[in-house]
Amino acid sequence: MEKTPIAVLISGRGSNMIALHEAMRKQSMHAEIACVISSSASAEGLQYARENSMPAISYKPELWRDDQQVTDAILHTFSEYHVQLVVLAGFLKKIPEAVVRAFPNRIVNIHPALLPAFGGKGMYGRHVHQAVLDYGCKVSGATVHFVAVDYDTGPPILQECVPVKADDTAESLAARILQLEHRLLPKCVDLLTRGKVQIEGRTTRVLE
Repeated sequence: MEKTPIAVLISGRGSNMIALHEAMRKQSMHAEIACVISSSASAEGLQYARENSMPAISYKPELWRDDQQVTDAILHTFSEYHVQLVVLAGFLKKIPEAVVRAFPNRIVNIHPALLPAFGGKGMYGRHVHQAVLDYGCKVSGATVHFVAVDYDTGPPILQECVPVKADDTAESLAARILQLEHRLLPKCVDLLTRGKVQIEGRTTRVLE
């Protein structure tokens, strides 16, 4: 079966992108990373992409301030690399509405909490984990979800929990959840590219 070309979007070290790439090398998956796009030219993950023969792309900073220009740039890149599925892996920019609408139920994101709790604008990285601790939650986790026009509002596909320990810091909780993210994201990509995810309204169903 022909492999599904994927675009992976990152903003930093790209650990979820690396985990996805390593999973593709270790197991038979109907997917391949066609290109890596970063919101920052200095993102560490771009170097990994280059070292592993993946096209590594970053746009000029001013482009991200113009919704139409960045939409055109993203859609041009997707067309150039025949992208069929988009994976946000620690991507800190908002995907333009026109891009979301051009790829309905074909853009997924990994979020370090159990949505709909602790999602939305500004809720990323350490901010999420500190909010979980401040609220006194006993569990947290990770969610892989379809991307909608608004932050973190698309239907969840996979979710798993981890316990919040009494002595947790934002950093220790983040490290434990990151291990979960590294497992969930490749699993979700594999399911999607094998046609094992059905969606009706806000309900997704995994077919095994």
